[in-house]
Amino acid sequence: MKELSEVLKDWEAVIGLEIHTELTSLDTKMFCDCRLSHDDEPNANVCPVCLGLPGALPVPNKRAIESIVKAGLATNCEIQKRSMFYRKHYFYPDMAKNFQTTQGPLAFCMHGRLDLEVTGRGAAERPECAFGEAEAESLASASANAVGLSTAMAQQMRSESTGAADAAGSPARGGSALAGMSGYDTAGIAVPVRRDDGSYTVPIRILRIHMEEDAAKMVHVGGEEGRIGGAAESLVDYNRCGTPLIELVTEPDLRTPEEARLFMEKLRRIFLTLGISDCSMENGSMRCDGNVSLRRRGETRLGTKTELKNLNSFKALHDGLAYEICRQAEVLEEGGIIYQETRHWEPGRKRTVVMRVKETADDYRLFPDPDLAPFDLTDEFIEHCRAEIPELPDAKRDRYEAEFGIKRADAEQIAGDPETAAFFEESAAGLSGKPAQAVANLIVNELAAYLKGVEGGIADCGIAPAQIASLAKLLAEDAISSNQAHEVFGLMAESGDDPEKIVDERGMRQVSDTGALQPIVDEVLERCADQAQQYRDGNTKVLGFLVGQCMKASRGQGNPKLFNELLREALG
Repeated sequence: MKELSEVLKDWEAVIGLEIHTELTSLDTKMFCDCRLSHDDEPNANVCPVCLGLPGALPVPNKRAIESIVKAGLATNCEIQKRSMFYRKHYFYPDMAKNFQTTQGPLAFCMHGRLDLEVTGRGAAERPECAFGEAEAESLASASANAVGLSTAMAQQMRSESTGAADAAGSPARGGSALAGMSGYDTAGIAVPVRRDDGSYTVPIRILRIHMEEDAAKMVHVGGEEGRIGGAAESLVDYNRCGTPLIELVTEPDLRTPEEARLFMEKLRRIFLTLGISDCSMENGSMRCDGNVSLRRRGETRLGTKTELKNLNSFKALHDGLAYEICRQAEVLEEGGIIYQETRHWEPGRKRTVVMRVKETADDYRLFPDPDLAPFDLTDEFIEHCRAEIPELPDAKRDRYEAEFGIKRADAEQIAGDPETAAFFEESAAGLSGKPAQAVANLIVNELAAYLKGVEGGIADCGIAPAQIASLAKLLAEDAISSNQAHEVFGLMAESGDDPEKIVDERGMRQVSDTGALQPIVDEVLERCADQAQQYRDGNTKVLGFLVGQCMKASRGQGNPKLFNELLREALG
């Protein structure tokens, strides 16, 4: 197959995501009082409601509704006061009642947007031809021609939801939100603009965030990579069945696997900050389905899409989409046909394989759930949810950059995790500029690496913000080098001692006195005359060797930055 970069020059990838997030911060399931858990014995937390027994009636979880409204507000969605639940029918052991309770075409949250900053090597995935006026036309045609469950339901139920005025002569509630699913205004679509350094910001529209219940957990014993294919037997754990689940569906605005990965990363940071889920991709509380189709650049008609199901890591999302784009291009260029189907990404073999033919809205036989009354959210309820939203990651990143003067990439990484952000703010209190950046470097590099090898999070690791602040001060003052800081961090984590004490007891403070270091520089240049001449002849790489000789001569106590400056000055 061709490389992704080569494929995307000729073909446009149209990508949309469906991201499922369990509301793990809640205590009970969506429609019953069964306890939420991931670690209990299988089938310990079940009842007639979540097992779908005859006569059992569902009761909605109010806190779950609050969580989805917060998610919608945090992703710039319009909160719909009027919505309802539907039954989505399918036969499979993971849903004992043979239907899933989900929302219809009008969800609690409609028509949002998140802006992605794409930098570095990831920005190079989008070719130059995917910018400008042509991209606006591409976005408009992709949205207008997209076929999916939501649009099919909207067309099917338009007369029911939007057709008539009510008795008072006012338009039916929900009309504006549904209208946005049938036609798109091409004039107002924002497009990405590439900056001089190759980076760009791309707006990704969110079609909807709807509420539903999760299915049970299937355990396939004996199958390859835990899949049903080749399994000797399949077991069902209904503990997860009925867990409150929100599903975010994007518009088909994504054009590269990197954009898809960044979108999911950003959404995860937002949901963690809101505190509505642990967003554990390893445990399945956050997972993603990726829909992708190809069309020749300049075409407005969409190609046939395939769906990659249950991608459970950022790498799997990126690599699975990249493979599928290249696979579809190869099939189409050889005159083959792409079928609408659900595929599974096999990370071990780095390929996608067919799971099943994709169902349509008609296959699911959706209709309003007769056991659940429509929802009418009040302004007071929505404002209550809005008041509980904390400072979101983007705003926190911008504040860290302005207030502490740290690098934007570090600010974004720190701001994305509430526990890390709180630790940083305590460590960097009263600091700005170089000392604050030193704190950020220690948290992003040293602390993050250390936490991978210990159990628990920051609160349980035994390292205090005051210790990080003390170590950062030593770095900012050039009292120790970055290599020494790594050593001091390890000793600090092991002993619990203050970094100042460790540095002084071990004689690790750097000498930054020019008068003390100049004789060492002179001696090294005299001893290494050949390397000095190489530098004068234009081989600047040899400077690293000379700095190393100076450090060796000073027994590691000289300031390498100052040695570098003195050597450059002496060598002219």
